[in-house]
Amino acid sequence: MLVGLVSDTHGLVRPEIFAALDGVALILHAGDVGGRSILAQLSVIAPVRAVYGNTDPPGEPGLEAALNLELDGLSIHVSHGHELGSPTPEKLIARYKADVIVFGHTHKPLVERIGSHLVVNPGAAGPRRFHLKPSVARLTVKQGRADATIVWL
Repeated sequence: MLVGLVSDTHGLVRPEIFAALDGVALILHAGDVGGRSILAQLSVIAPVRAVYGNTDPPGEPGLEAALNLELDGLSIHVSHGHELGSPTPEKLIARYKADVIVFGHTHKPLVERIGSHLVVNPGAAGPRRFHLKPSVARLTVKQGRADATIVWL
């Protein structure tokens, strides 16, 4: 299964995101969405599940505090990361025991394997901030294994 990972859109869907996520079966958004219209635009590509970030209003329809899913025998946790202050792979693994942990908040793309855990931050897909290039990620889940790649927008 191919899953698109998105975070920190902050109210902007870049046109490049459609090609970057072409062929995904599901999109997981790790927060700081910037409004329901963003989810509607992304749902043209594939079904979207999303969590709220520190700039989204808690309780906004379509946004959850966290997602805990199972895909092809792997547990996947998605949260924005702000609940940990400054999220790091080590802090995330200590808090969440999932096989794959997806987060946002830092705007810095990251794919790191620590032991049996894969930790992914797709980076920020929205307005360019902090001199970082916008990005998303593609997560491949196949036969009980997960791998992720960053896609620059």
